Amino acid sequence: MTPEMESAFAAIRGEFGAESIARVERMLEPGGSERHPLQKAAKWIMPGLSSTPWHDPYAYAELAPVVHALEVRHQAIKEELNSAWAQRREEFSDYEHYLTRQDDWQALYLFRGGGLVEDSAATAPTAYQVVKDVAVDTERICPLLECHFSTLLPGAVIEPHCDLWNFSINLHLAVDIPDRCSITVAGETRTWEEGKCLLFDYSFEHEARNAGDRPRTCLLIDLWHPETTLPERRALVALITEIRRLMGEG
Repeated sequence: MTPEMESAFAAIRGEFGAESIARVERMLEPGGSERHPLQKAAKWIMPGLSSTPWHDPYAYAELAPVVHALEVRHQAIKEELNSAWAQRREEFSDYEHYLTRQDDWQALYLFRGGGLVEDSAATAPTAYQVVKDVAVDTERICPLLECHFSTLLPGAVIEPHCDLWNFSINLHLAVDIPDRCSITVAGETRTWEEGKCLLFDYSFEHEARNAGDRPRTCLLIDLWHPETTLPERRALVALITEIRRLMGEG
């Protein structure tokens, strides 16, 4: 813990109470918290959150409005995405995961680096407005991460991996889904249903593949895990921001 982290944590305790960020502090203790074997490669596991790989997208009152808004506007989102893919391909880039970079995994960002990507408002206006209204302005999105169109080219495989932590959760809107595409989380394989959302805890080992004959696109949003609290979210932002600063990541 640096002095900056200590100061931030002390301020949060002062506002919300001495135990308000106890779970965050336990996460940082030597040895961390107990975790499922398929979360072994995750960097941080905050205790007390549901240890469930797959979640019902409509099960949480906080997240259901995001799911509903995306699903209702799916057709417009798909049309704008396909237009962008055909006419503005240069706006897509190789996806840079913290583990690797893939040229058969393309991304168009709507939210990144703690803020909306304003250029995407013209490229994908419906998705941009929905994400702004129901995820960013409401602070449901995890500002430490991102929202992007994720396009897997035919034959692309995302190898099994765990993401960094469990205190945010990954929502997929199935935008354009060919046959023979699938995602596996903690050993359970599912397929995307176009126009519907999937929700899963990506601290569990997961992988995806496109064995189809055309690109597969989902809109991915990193949302706060709905079982985290406001003081915990503030502490986590302070913590990860300081760690990234110390690592020279901005």
